[in-house]
Amino acid sequence: MSKKKAIDELLVRKNLVGIDQLEDARELQKEKGGNLTSALISLGHVTEKDLSEFLGEEYGLPTVDLSTFECDPEALKTLDGKTCIKYKVIPVSKAGKTLVVAFTDPSNIFIKDDVALLSRCKIEIVVASEQGILSAIEKYYGKSADGRPSFENMISEIEDEDFDSSIMSAGAEEIGEVGKEESPIISLVNAVLMDAIKLKASDIHIEPYEKRFRIRFRVDGKLTEKMQPPLSSAGAITARVKIISKMDIAERRRPQDGRLKVKLSNGKEVDFRVSCLPTLFGEKIVLRLLDKSNLQADLRDLGLEEEQFNTINEAIHQPQGMVLITGPTGSGKTTTVYSCLAELNAPDVNLSTAEDPVEFNLDGINQVQVQAEIGFNFADALKSFLRQDPEIIMVGEIRDLETASVAYKAASTGHLVVSTLHTNDATATISRLLDMGVPDFLVAEATSLVVAQRLLKKNCQHCLVDVKILDKTLLSIGVLPEEIAEYQNLKKGEGCARCNGGGQSGRMAVYEVLRLNAEIKSAIFEKVSPLELRRIAILSGGMQSLRRSALLKLKRGEVSMEEIINVTVGDDL
Repeated sequence: MSKKKAIDELLVRKNLVGIDQLEDARELQKEKGGNLTSALISLGHVTEKDLSEFLGEEYGLPTVDLSTFECDPEALKTLDGKTCIKYKVIPVSKAGKTLVVAFTDPSNIFIKDDVALLSRCKIEIVVASEQGILSAIEKYYGKSADGRPSFENMISEIEDEDFDSSIMSAGAEEIGEVGKEESPIISLVNAVLMDAIKLKASDIHIEPYEKRFRIRFRVDGKLTEKMQPPLSSAGAITARVKIISKMDIAERRRPQDGRLKVKLSNGKEVDFRVSCLPTLFGEKIVLRLLDKSNLQADLRDLGLEEEQFNTINEAIHQPQGMVLITGPTGSGKTTTVYSCLAELNAPDVNLSTAEDPVEFNLDGINQVQVQAEIGFNFADALKSFLRQDPEIIMVGEIRDLETASVAYKAASTGHLVVSTLHTNDATATISRLLDMGVPDFLVAEATSLVVAQRLLKKNCQHCLVDVKILDKTLLSIGVLPEEIAEYQNLKKGEGCARCNGGGQSGRMAVYEVLRLNAEIKSAIFEKVSPLELRRIAILSGGMQSLRRSALLKLKRGEVSMEEIINVTVGDDL
């Protein structure tokens, strides 16, 4: 009988868990790896103490609490940390040729045989919890559960390190899993990169201050502090990141941009876009993770409402016109733009992009990296594209009047142009273009579509609970009186192992789609105020605002009310 089957049968037979709970644990095991018992513990279906006592009783073995038990130093010498992590065991005491070893699963005789062979001892088994064993491994061997040195140990080593000589010892091609031969600075930087990939972070912030130095990760849109290395290590860590990103480490007065690539053991590659900015107390570095496997390139899967999808799909399949994707930094504009390009990419189409920087390589699309330092900007790239017989052009961002003028000239002369702008909402984009100096007739006649977007944290679907929101609260966030009855079965995440107790897991986009009709074009010519233009777009143009789009996701239980209030603003009409 296999290990997994034996544990399953024992737990169910003793009524410690039910069939449904086992299935739930198997799903978590598939998502996050590990073993079945770890998943059961994470979900709260069984406690570590109960499980250890149950296994000890079932197999007639003693249990040990490693949080209070001190392991014998002589016993610890019989196995190395790597072996302990691999088998999730730890030697606790030794008498002659008999070695007492703590196991999480005493049913696995193969592990017992391997440990006996490696230690050259007779093995006596005691039972301990998995977390207890992993914590003991980190305590005695200085390694975390994935085999890397713990961040605490790395930081401790850094305090005594000679930074000037260590930072130059490896190049960017050597990035990967941390090895014993690497200096503490290199090990720490590599470990930070690997941890960010594991946690699916979108950004890493490395920040020096007057009296401290910190590293933060942005996960699902939220910045959280990961560690505070010694302040004295700030220069060395910064220099190491600059070296592997192919930046000039001697230049500390001006901002720099770079890139680096991390190749994982499974062959997967993750690119990092790196930005270095001189601040009062040193250089701040932000690394953005560009994981192509996370790029959602299907327009249908972006979270658009059906009517919004139809409007966008119709606009991008027009032979000419300007399609603008807007929103602040980090709102998912790149994903939406690349999804539109993927939809349009075909063998019979000449599609060219001007980007700064090129974030993802897309097969079949001519991607151009603009380089302002040599005078090659978006406007120059656009002018060159128009001499290359294009059908579709993507401009990374419209930043100035020159770029806007060339882009609109292309959009009004038989080309489809897709670009981005940093504005708060769809109608504010029109005002922004007019303020730049783009003629109102060009804006009105050549603009096909404006899409504004934000990212909302999704409720964790594994810990949903019912919530009741007062009618007056619903009215205050934009629910219409006649819709109140539709908002009675609302949900939010309570917090569980899958979402690390936060109640939210992953993000989804919410959209505001403005299609310019005759009335909106007339309003542009009449130079109405931005507020009036927005009122016309919603009331007569049929535009669904960001708040209204978010309320639909609230009604379906996809997001919480708090998230809607934090990310979108109400419609003051």
